[in-house]
Order: sequence, then C-alpha cells, then structure tokens
Amino acid sequence: MHYLSRASKAINVANRTYRIGSNHYYRLAIPYSGWNEHGFCSNSRNSNRKDDNNVVDLSQYPTDKIRNFSIIAHVDHGKSTIADRLLELTGTIKRGHGVAQYLDKLQVERERGITVKAQTATMFYDYNLKESSTNYLLNLIDTPGHVDFSYEVSRSLAACQGALLVVDAAQGVQAQTVANFYLAFESNLTIIPVINKIDQPTADPDRVKEQLKSMFDLDPSDVLLTSAKTGQGLEHVLPAVIERIPPPPGKSDSNLRMFLLDSYYDEYKGVICHVAVVDGSLCKSDKISSIATGQSYEVLDVGIMHPELRSTGFLLTGQVGYVVSGMRSTKEARVGDTLFHSRKTVEPLPGFKPAKHMVFSGLYPADGSDFEALSHAIERLTCNDASVSVARESSTALGLGFRCGFLGLLHMDVFHQRLEQEHGTHIISTVPTVPYIFEYSDGSKVEVQNPGAFTSDPKIRVVASWEPTVLATIIIPSEYVGAVINLCSERRGEQLEYSFIDSQRAFMKYRLPLREIVVDFYNELKSITSGYASFDYEDSEYVASDVVKLDILLNGQPVDAMATIVHKLKAQRVGRELVDKLKKYIDRQMFEITIQAAIGSKVIARETISAMRKNVLAKCYGGDVTRKKKLLEKQKEGKKRMKRVGSVDIPQEAFHAILKVS
Repeated sequence: MHYLSRASKAINVANRTYRIGSNHYYRLAIPYSGWNEHGFCSNSRNSNRKDDNNVVDLSQYPTDKIRNFSIIAHVDHGKSTIADRLLELTGTIKRGHGVAQYLDKLQVERERGITVKAQTATMFYDYNLKESSTNYLLNLIDTPGHVDFSYEVSRSLAACQGALLVVDAAQGVQAQTVANFYLAFESNLTIIPVINKIDQPTADPDRVKEQLKSMFDLDPSDVLLTSAKTGQGLEHVLPAVIERIPPPPGKSDSNLRMFLLDSYYDEYKGVICHVAVVDGSLCKSDKISSIATGQSYEVLDVGIMHPELRSTGFLLTGQVGYVVSGMRSTKEARVGDTLFHSRKTVEPLPGFKPAKHMVFSGLYPADGSDFEALSHAIERLTCNDASVSVARESSTALGLGFRCGFLGLLHMDVFHQRLEQEHGTHIISTVPTVPYIFEYSDGSKVEVQNPGAFTSDPKIRVVASWEPTVLATIIIPSEYVGAVINLCSERRGEQLEYSFIDSQRAFMKYRLPLREIVVDFYNELKSITSGYASFDYEDSEYVASDVVKLDILLNGQPVDAMATIVHKLKAQRVGRELVDKLKKYIDRQMFEITIQAAIGSKVIARETISAMRKNVLAKCYGGDVTRKKKLLEKQKEGKKRMKRVGSVDIPQEAFHAILKVS
C-alpha cells in the first residue's frame, strides 16, 4: 500500500484502483503502449516490455524522487537539441522521430530556429547507483534564449530548483549567457554548467571552462562536456541533475498551493493552464480558486506533459503538469497566480512582476474592410501570448486599428509573422515607439506611448521629459572595441563597465536610451563586428532627456501614423532621412506632392514629388502663342483643384522603409 499526503487516501497499487478524497475513485492511467512495471517506456534503457494495461503510478514519486530543471543558454547554443536527446534517452519520444527541436511547436520557431514559448516535458528515468535502481520523475523546461523572451525564462525558472547552463564550445560565454546565469542565480537555483558542441573543429572546451570560472566562479571540474548532435557525454547529464539539484521543497501534508506558470487556449478544451504544485495535491473534480481573480472552478482534467498532454487524474507535491478548469479566457489565468482549494485559506506564493512592454506599434489592416478579421485574429493570438497588450485606436490615414505593446522588437516581429501565417491577415505596422513621460506647463505628467497622443495645444508647453533606458551587455572580440565604443557614443550611450574575459574577448556594459537600440542597433553591432558580437539588455530607469515630436506632412496635412518622437539633437537628420525615403516609395500623381518633416510649426526637411505632366500642346502645330498659353493656364488651374481635393496614396512599403530610420 502507498499513501498520499492528504489524510485517509489509500491507494491500492495491486488492483490499480485509487481513492483520493471523498467519493473520488478512478484509475491513474496513461494510455501508452509498451510501459514496463517501473512506469517507463519500452524503449527506455533497462526496460522490459509489458502489456498495454500497464499504467504510470505518480504516487511512486514523492518529492525526494522528483527533479525540476530548465535549460538556459544564449541563442543557438543547442538548448532544444539537448532537450531532444534527453527525451530520447528517457524513452519519452522515439529515436529518429523525424522532428528536430521536438518541443518547438510553432511554425515561426521552426522557420527561424529559435524558441519563442517555453515548453515543459515530464520524463521518467531509471537511475542506477551502486547496483541498485531508483525511478525518478524529471520535469524538463526548455526556455527561449533571446532577450525579448526573458520574461518566459523567468516564469520557467520559478518552477525549478536547478538549471543546465549550456555554452557553445566554440563561441564561449556570450551576452545572454550572462543574463540567463544571473536570472538563475537570483532565483537561488543550482546551476550545472554544460559545454555543448565539443565535436566541432573549432571547439575549445578548456578556454570556455576558464571563461565560466572567471565570469561566474564555476568550478571547471563541475562542467559537463557534451555534443547533442552525436550524443557524446549526454549519459552524464541526467545523473548530474539527480545528484546535484535538490528535490522540490514543498509540504505534501499542507493545503494545496499551485503556481500558474503559463496558459494557452485550445479550441476543444478551452484554457489549459501549466502549473507547478508547490504544496498539497490536486485531484480531478476538485474545486479550486484563484487568489488574483477570486473566481472558483471545477477541475475537469489534470495530468502531465509527456511531452503531449497525458491525463493522470491527480498531481502531487513537486510535480509540474496541466489543469483544465473551464476557464473561458486566458485573461482569467493570470501568470504568477496562486491556485488553491476553494474554502481553504492559504498564503499566496510570490508572483511575477507584470510584463513590462518596451516597444509599442500600431497595427492596421492593409484593407480597411478587414478590420473585424484582424480583430478576431489578434484576439485569438493573444490567447496564446498574454504578454502582448492591445488597445483600439484610429488613424486619419489608416482608419481603425490597434496599438500593441511588445517586450521587444523580435517579439513584435514574431507576433506579426504569426498573424500572417496562422490567421492569413495582411497588416500595416507603424513605426515602433517607446513610452516617454512628459510634464506640461499645467503641472500634469503623462506617459505617452503613441506619438499621436502628444498634445498639440499651443497653450500647453512641455517643461520636462524623460525617456526609458536599458543596461546593455556587449561581449565582443578585442579588436572591435574601438568601433563598438564609437557606435555606443553615437547612440548616446554611457559606459558603465569595461573589462576583458580573456585575452581574446572584451566585456562592456553601457546605459543606452531604449529608443536608440529598438530598431537597428543590433544589426549595426553585428555589422561592425563581422557577426561576432553578442548583445543583451535589461530595462533600467527613466532619465531626463530633450525629446520632441517629429511630424510628417503630405501636402500640408500631418500623417499621424508616421509621427515619431526623437531626441532634439537628432531631429534634423532623422527628418531628412524620412522625407528622402518617402520620396522613393510614394508614387507620382497628376498633382505635385510636398513631403515635409516638421517640429511643431517649424519645417526642418522637405522634398517635392513633381506631377505627371500631360502634353496639352501636342495638338497645337502652329498658330498664335496666346492659344498655347491659354491651354497651359487651364492645365495649371486643374492641377491646383486636384491638389486641393486629391488624396495621396501611401503604399505599405513606405511604412516598412521608415522602420529603419532611428
């Protein structure tokens, strides 16, 4: 007999019938062909094939036999490939399954080769130690590597007690390696350093060990050497996880407390919540409540990700799984929330800081009649990405649309791509902006996310303004130090730290205005360093800055969708670049078009697109000159009238072109 933590719940393992709580009887079954008596898949090592009636008994895994860990690394250092190999090693997925990066399930993830959403997989591992075998339940969380998705990483680490810090054997420690290390370090996680890709010809594990020692004070003897591509050294990873990472610290005899890690919307099941059970246990048909919203729900389904959803009927202390509770919208499932049994009193778990949106952009349908389709697509997509903020807005140039907030430029780009791929929408996006704070002469302070919301009342003037900054970490080869310092100076950066990791690589820390890095800074950095630079940033405080609103006018009429806020010192150059680009993309009309960049009533740049001219004198072969003058004057009057009532067509390419102007 095995006993659960909640009182009077006997589990009869022999008959496979379980009683948990009052009037709850069911089998703990995961319908999967080929499970052995230890609860392992038949292609796992040391497994003996049994009949299809065998089940996985989660009660065999108290907290001391559970390990929760994540994989963190810089972009393209091999996180997802290592996750694949570990899933194969434990028999969770079949070898040669034909799908690389199995946990990367979005089309945009497979096309770009990046991880956008953190994914969880439960593995069962038979650990042999000193001629005895013990079964362990391992929860693996594969996290994104790009800075824009560090919010996903922080949520994932909250459910873990340890992390595999993966570093490329050829590239060594890079900027996001540093950022992810400190995320894990601040969360008090046990860190296991793993040097991956040791099979590469340019691999230098000894140099990378020295970098880990100098940067993070990690003992070189603790480093694991692996190659996810060939499988070399991977047999040491899971034993290290079991030996070094502590079990979950929860109390099995306490009231239920669950941490809500993530949620997404499924068309058939509704909202599916990913949860970590910190204390107590959860059963199907239980009544649970949310501390954040105060609403109560009935648990309709509960189970683990193996790696697909597998219903188990309950989750115990320390286990990570999913819950289906009949929530109608992901807005009810607030990330970082504490879920508990209804009519019980519990202390809330420490939650997350709300997502801080760093970039704002307007989204409009390319065809104004498609607004409802775009609205529906954005609503469905935000069900699977709760870190996007959405508010309706209207533009005189583009009609009805949405003002969306994103965690970064890549996050915005991925969101646009998913709108087009998954929902078939065609959109126009405005120039990305960052939030500013303005103080006006009447004493009011306003945060401005949309330049169109900037006050145009001449009686109210701006007396002070503040812009957001970031703390940027840059790691580069030593020979590019001078070029990078020049680039950061041009972008109004303030150097905070400068040191050498080793004889070949330099570490730099700058305070930079967010506006200066949000569009093309990373591309410029990669260009001047021949692609060897790595870059990461975290948001910092607002600092006083002299910024102004730059308007674009076509034939004297402002185009609100093209307005932007820039630093006063750069306004002249940015205005000149904007009008030059627009001149290339706006088609000629039958009337003259003037393109102007203006600050208030002062025009700082201008270009003119000449009118297409019809030769009205072609039929005049001779005769008096006054006849020709009369025809030209008539044409001139007609062009004035067209200019007065005509509208300028702005192609979508024009909006894309001005994205690169900073």
